[in-house]
Amino acid sequence: MTEAQLMTDADARAAAYLAGIEARPVFPPAEAVAGLAAFDEALPAAGTDPADTLALLDGAGSPATTASNGPRYFGFVIGASLPAAAAAERLMLAWDQCASSRDNSPAAAAIEAQAARWVLEILDLPRQSAVGFGTSATACGLACLTAARRALLARAGWDFDRQGLAGAPPIRVVVSEKVHVTIVKALRVMGVGTDHLVRAADDGQGRIDPERLPALDDRTILCLQAGEVNTGNFDAFADLIPRARAAGAWTHIDGAFGLWARAAPAVAALAAGAELADSWTTDGHKWLNTPYDGAMAICRDAGALAGAMNSDAVYATASADAQKNLTLEFSRRARGVPIWAALRSLGRDGVAALVERHCRQATRLAAGLGATGFEVLNDVAINQVLFRAGSDAATIAIQAAAAASGEIWFGRTVWQDRPALRMSVSSWRTTDADIDRAVGLLAGLIGRG
Repeated sequence: MTEAQLMTDADARAAAYLAGIEARPVFPPAEAVAGLAAFDEALPAAGTDPADTLALLDGAGSPATTASNGPRYFGFVIGASLPAAAAAERLMLAWDQCASSRDNSPAAAAIEAQAARWVLEILDLPRQSAVGFGTSATACGLACLTAARRALLARAGWDFDRQGLAGAPPIRVVVSEKVHVTIVKALRVMGVGTDHLVRAADDGQGRIDPERLPALDDRTILCLQAGEVNTGNFDAFADLIPRARAAGAWTHIDGAFGLWARAAPAVAALAAGAELADSWTTDGHKWLNTPYDGAMAICRDAGALAGAMNSDAVYATASADAQKNLTLEFSRRARGVPIWAALRSLGRDGVAALVERHCRQATRLAAGLGATGFEVLNDVAINQVLFRAGSDAATIAIQAAAAASGEIWFGRTVWQDRPALRMSVSSWRTTDADIDRAVGLLAGLIGRG
């Protein structure tokens, strides 16, 4: 089989997979998971036929996938891949560019630069900001928080690049009691142990209580949230950030999905004041519905991010805004290309419509669940619905039964020290009929309990 024939075969298999996505069990059945044993084989001594490898991948792999690219996957704020973004990703793979700088790929550099301008425009963030396209909010958060620490130390007269952390002035990090694990992970990688985080009390809905904000100074990083992972709620940016700025602190906003509320007039007020922060992270592969492995590190002070992430070498120098100087990766794929494709295909109005539709559907979902006997635990601000059944045992059993049905999938969480269920409305494929179908299934499950 020629290279062209192999690619055609792959495209045909992908098209068939997508054509059946709505009929596919949302979580794979046990027999499909058992079929993954086909991959448990010895490393071949001699190469195998590429066509056979592709057939194995599709034959044993496809049945055991979750239908996260479908309309009734409500877990982890996972969006389906928009056709334009998925198609751009496939062409990008054919290009096989090392998108570290213009010298490696003029095309990737130009497209990612345009994507960066559009991201700042649609999120209405300071236009001079640097935008690095990284793998995830975890990696991008690490980049932003590293830039924050380096900048604060520089203001204190400490050269972090030369002197490192040994003997450095201490930097305090203030986080919410409901801080997301990716921020904690990034800080842990930076050497900030959890015992040294200053926890800000929340208001019972995942928002920092402004009245109980810890003291801030010019050696403090304040981490806020646009979309708490369980409730979807937003910290009071317009109140908290001016206080941080007056103290000389650096404010970082973790907005993996919630920052996209700024692109939708109906809910943009939730994120009012976010533009005052010093840095932000957000994902494309959540609410923007791009393929996975695409996120953004955004920093008001472009030089701060470029200085912290610089990876110039004698054989590979580039401008400060080259992506290798804004992200953790030196050799990297052009992750901004699918983001550019999604923004171009949707436009400003399309992004707003997508976000606002999901918010309406979440409200519809919460109303349906409440009417059938579930306790809805959050103020449904955007696309997150947090709920539980009458007992902890019933809550756990209902999630397991819903997953086993193959009709829908969502995950469990813990809220106020008790099991709870969390559904995220994030897929461009999800219709109101899919929401009603989910409510109907869950009504039957709670009725049986």
